[in-house]
Amino acid sequence: MTIERYNPRTSEPKWQKAWDAAKLFESRSDAPGEKYYVLEMFPYPSGRIHMGHVRNYAMGDVVARYKHAKGFNVLHPMGWDAFGLPAENAARDNRVNPRDWTYANIETMKGQLKTMGLSLDWAREFATCDPSYYRHQQKMFLDFWKAGLVERRNAKVNWDPVDMTVLANEQVIDGRGWRSGAPVEQRDLTQWFFKITSMAQELLDGLEALPRWPDKVKLMQSNWIGRSEGLQIRWKLDPASAPDEESELEVYTTRPDTIFGASFMAIAADHRLAKKVAEKNPQLATFINEIKRSGTSAAEIETAEKRGFDTGIRVVHPFDQNWTLPVYVANFVLMDYGTGALLGCPSGDQRDLDFANKYDLPVVPVVMPEDADAATFQITEEAFTDDGVMINSRFLDGMTTAEAFNEVAQRLSGVIMGGRPRASRKVQFRLRDWLISRQRYWGCPIPVVHCDDCGAVAVTADQLPVRLPDDVSFDRPGNPLDHHPTWKHVACPNCGKDARRDTDTMDTFVDSSWYFARFTDPWNEAQPTDLAYVDGPMGWLPVNQYIGGIEHAILHLLYSRFFARAMKVTGHLNSVEEPFQGLFTQGLVVHETYRLDNGAWVTPAEVKVEEANDRRRASMINSGEDVTIGPIEKMSKSKKNVVDPDDIIASYGADTARWFMLSDSPPERDVIWTGAGVEGAHRFVQRVWRLVSEIAPAMAGVRPAPARVGDAAKVSKATHKAVKAVGEDIERLGFNKAVARLYELVNVLSSQVAGASSADAAPRAALREAVEALVRMIAPMVPHLAEECWAALGGDGLVANLPWPDFDPALVVDDEIVVPVQINGKKCGDMTIAREADQAVVEEAALALDFVRKALNGAPPRRVIIVPRRIVNVVP
Repeated sequence: MTIERYNPRTSEPKWQKAWDAAKLFESRSDAPGEKYYVLEMFPYPSGRIHMGHVRNYAMGDVVARYKHAKGFNVLHPMGWDAFGLPAENAARDNRVNPRDWTYANIETMKGQLKTMGLSLDWAREFATCDPSYYRHQQKMFLDFWKAGLVERRNAKVNWDPVDMTVLANEQVIDGRGWRSGAPVEQRDLTQWFFKITSMAQELLDGLEALPRWPDKVKLMQSNWIGRSEGLQIRWKLDPASAPDEESELEVYTTRPDTIFGASFMAIAADHRLAKKVAEKNPQLATFINEIKRSGTSAAEIETAEKRGFDTGIRVVHPFDQNWTLPVYVANFVLMDYGTGALLGCPSGDQRDLDFANKYDLPVVPVVMPEDADAATFQITEEAFTDDGVMINSRFLDGMTTAEAFNEVAQRLSGVIMGGRPRASRKVQFRLRDWLISRQRYWGCPIPVVHCDDCGAVAVTADQLPVRLPDDVSFDRPGNPLDHHPTWKHVACPNCGKDARRDTDTMDTFVDSSWYFARFTDPWNEAQPTDLAYVDGPMGWLPVNQYIGGIEHAILHLLYSRFFARAMKVTGHLNSVEEPFQGLFTQGLVVHETYRLDNGAWVTPAEVKVEEANDRRRASMINSGEDVTIGPIEKMSKSKKNVVDPDDIIASYGADTARWFMLSDSPPERDVIWTGAGVEGAHRFVQRVWRLVSEIAPAMAGVRPAPARVGDAAKVSKATHKAVKAVGEDIERLGFNKAVARLYELVNVLSSQVAGASSADAAPRAALREAVEALVRMIAPMVPHLAEECWAALGGDGLVANLPWPDFDPALVVDDEIVVPVQINGKKCGDMTIAREADQAVVEEAALALDFVRKALNGAPPRRVIIVPRRIVNVVP
């Protein structure tokens, strides 16, 4: 019999229509079953999906379909993170409205996602640029403000003087604006902040309640929050060098134990002492201006060359009135951390050591390893940052660092200076408040009106949403809302006088910090959330499984955790504080890069790669020109090493793309996209179809049942083991392991095709059960193929709506086990034996082993110790 090849071009659209017609994936809060919320990080509508989307959403879809099959009431929604600068840039470059650009991209990408056959509840779809979404975001902003979680104050920002806008730290490249190329300035602007620092300790403590988060992500968040316990010390200024009306410098340090290793103080460029000295010192003023032209990001500050300027001010050491230290303005000190001043101890901090070596400042080692010699221990190019024993520290010598910390704290806190203790213990956080103001058009408007008489006034609830104007121009630099002729002019909600709307829009991280809650009831017009549906009696939260890229491990996740707490404070959540119960961060999709001799990048679709004599040669398909094969890197448009999902789906089908993404490597690691790998995935799809098609005719009228004896029992045991193992692998998100087990089962079943037409009923029933189980197990991964196979078997209904197959515990127990064999307690080998073998049989088998006989050398053993089913130890 000739079997037609599986044709995804006809099969996949057919089953997608069947699922839609049955409304199979539309979630209902009152549906039976325990609720299970699966969510992948929603995409930015940039124009087209990429292979990273395919991998991300394929993984989430496997979880959603599997949980549905296990009887859960599954919520698996999709939306669009639709505000942002790329749309505004497209508007400037192409003279289109950002709204039109965005919604056109959404339409394209939605069509692409639908071709993947994802089990998404499209009825809940929304875009964050929909006024019906951001009106509720504006309502929550006002509620947060009323609750004291929002503040408006001056802040230092990156300012692009050409584009006339604030830039995020990531948009400052080598000190210049990423778009204009203009040197970036640091400016003080009045900005809106979410007071995330008020919850710093809660956010840190909450990480302990997230056992299903990757440890590396929790560590990254912990480091970002950056809790430290230190001492705030007031250093007296040397009167001869102090500016007018200044008498002290307050410094926060986490290492007061190293106080006798101090060789300088460093202050921020905008510290009050720096400003006072700069008024009379033009060189310092110039240095400060140079610092202000650099970026404000921690990463940029850490990697920049350490530079300083001696202010001429000196401080007096608190334990030695004859010892003074210089005060430098330094480019690595931030005003918004601690007091804007730090203690420079070169021997215990690499940054301080680099600075001291550059400016020829003393380096006195004050902490050494326990086994070091104080007489010879030195610090030259590498600081000693570990705990140890105190040296060169007078009354601290011989103490541990912890003991020295406490001793310094006790002595200085007992000294009163100017009516206050000289020092006090303090907990400090690296975390800064979340600046949400953006001087851009395409974002959620801040619902505030500024009145000369009343100040900043909240827009009334009945006036929400504050909508963006449609008639917007990008002909001038800066924020279009600032120079719109009418939009910003409005009456004050308090007094009715002429006033101005706030023309800043919100950071797009705000949009994605609560969308998970909106999906629970996106039709609610009255409130951002319905408490019954978020975490009440019919609630979906927390998200059971959240899936997305590691690049969002800090900010997006941290902001979402803050938002959940803020929503609880303001009554938009009942009790949930951690929005994502389980988190999985998948690896990237990577590919080889290809370049021509002129340096131009070319796409994989343009290149032919041939292998001969263990060498690989690449050339252009059209011209034959040689191509240099470069390193494997993340797929990116800039290096053109991208593969278009549409091309793969058109050539091989969505199931092939899904199967490859799930099978090629552990999901937390990068997956290398190769043509050979995709071909292999496609061969498997065809192999399963061929297997089912060959068996199906003989299965008509056969009822599935397991076999427990004879050769057919091997099929049943393999099947039930696979059902158990594949389910467990999916529960652990070990998709590649589940795929490997399905390969093994297909191998077993392929060897049994001849038995499909057996006259004996038992093998046919066992084979029928096995094939049905295979189809139901592959359904979460290759759903279209599964439906086609189910139909070929004459199955009722849609396989997507069938329960996960059960396994019989008796059929997953091996009849034989492998037992390690020791001689005198040292393992020397293994033996395979019947699980139920008695001790006499086990002993006899062990003594018959070659390595045991050799060890005994013809003599009987003194003892044979047997731990049933675990170990045998022979004592000669």
